[in-house]
Amino acid sequence: MAQIDPGLRKGPSTTGSPLSGLTAAELAFFEKGKDAFNEVDDVSKGLGPRFNLDGCGGCHSQPSLGGTSPQLNPQFAVATRMGALNRMPRFLQMDGPARVARRKRNLDGSADGGVHNLFVITGRTDAPAGCKIQQPDFSNLNNFSFRIPTPTFGLGLIEMITDSALRANLALKSDIKRMMGIGGRFNTNGNDGTITRFGWKAQNKSIGIFAGEAYNVEVGVTNDLFPQDREEDPACNQTGGVESASDLEKGEHGDIELFTLFMRFLAPPPSAQQSAQQSQTTALGRAVFESTGCAMCHTPVLKTGTSVYAALSQKDVPLYSDLALHRMGQGLADGISQGDAQGDEFRTAPLWGLGERIFFLHDGRSKDLVETIRMHDSPGSEARSVIRVFEGLSPDQKRDLLVFLRSL
Repeated sequence: MAQIDPGLRKGPSTTGSPLSGLTAAELAFFEKGKDAFNEVDDVSKGLGPRFNLDGCGGCHSQPSLGGTSPQLNPQFAVATRMGALNRMPRFLQMDGPARVARRKRNLDGSADGGVHNLFVITGRTDAPAGCKIQQPDFSNLNNFSFRIPTPTFGLGLIEMITDSALRANLALKSDIKRMMGIGGRFNTNGNDGTITRFGWKAQNKSIGIFAGEAYNVEVGVTNDLFPQDREEDPACNQTGGVESASDLEKGEHGDIELFTLFMRFLAPPPSAQQSAQQSQTTALGRAVFESTGCAMCHTPVLKTGTSVYAALSQKDVPLYSDLALHRMGQGLADGISQGDAQGDEFRTAPLWGLGERIFFLHDGRSKDLVETIRMHDSPGSEARSVIRVFEGLSPDQKRDLLVFLRSL
């Protein structure tokens, strides 16, 4: 039993609350953004023509709105909603996780890497009668890699960590990291050189870019930041113009601005409330986390810089990540390059909220923490020496570590 994942935390979740210290105006925008984030779009509101789901909240719902993939995959319901003729790809299962597909190579062998939407609006009762576009061919699964939704809790705090703080943190204990085979580098913006930090490969610079791209790519809604449809078949595009835009005449905010404020003001996941005995085990597990070398990449706490929002200014950020790219080896490589990130590089996944997550790793292939830890050990992985230390732990030490991780 000492090496078994304790599983999801029991009891009601308090995750999904707004940051403490918001002003009345900020809290009002949080609530308005929350409502927009939870909306379901139909074709008249801009859904499609190609899409992965019909709203943000469906995929980002575990353990509450803004989270990651729920246990039951919402894509099964949306595939045939309103008469749509889509077939379910083989890499999706009813019991999750929700996934999107990225194609590794084009037919001519050149690199692709982009998202290929799973579904089309063809056949829906609200779709234009002449729309006949077809689903992509997903028969060659070897040419696709998959991603699950990243949780959005605490993104405003992550956004406000300064580049200098991140670079200084990565430089800490560099000699020890080098001896352990741990490197790390940042994905950066090609124009100004600043650190990008959102997404599985830290490919997005800001919450706004993250939101705008996702709304266009995943739901198919054009917006202020991504105004072009990815599918421009005129028979399927009858909404015209930017489908979700700010209305300057009416003083109305577009969905992207509302999504951004919702995620910016969304509090990080709270740690578990524990009994004295559980707290003692968690403290022992935290010490094991440090001694094994996990904290070399999963930095327990960073700090924000100065923000115009007092709730985000000079705050501790217990995210358990350095937000840097690290090589994860052949076993986890997905063959997709994004920005500076190569096919085997991923951003250190923040561990806060781990106690309430069902699926792990970028593609959700595991539901078990022990299995997930061991999957970090493959040729070329920077984590191999850490995993060797983990395997040498006593059963009690492994138990303490797992209890600690599930307390986050």
